[in-house]
Amino acid sequence: MGKVSETIEKKLTDALAPTHLEVIDDSASHAGHAGNPHGLGESHFHVNVTSEAFAGKNRVARQRLVNAALAQELTGPIHALSMKCTAPDET
Repeated sequence: MGKVSETIEKKLTDALAPTHLEVIDDSASHAGHAGNPHGLGESHFHVNVTSEAFAGKNRVARQRLVNAALAQELTGPIHALSMKCTAPDET
């Protein structure tokens, strides 16, 4: 796991106390694209996160919580972030 992946994991854990968290570095599939022109990685990510913090919230509100937790990284090393956000009773 790279440094950006570790930062994502730590920040989401601190902000959302997830019961499940999976951080996937998908940068290799985007080598040569914007944000990863040299194929160096740690630019494109997908997260699967389950948290009680998402209970009663719609998809957009859930994504806003994730984006808020990663605001600094989204202006720097993270070029693209996709996510699946679920509450514990939805898994």
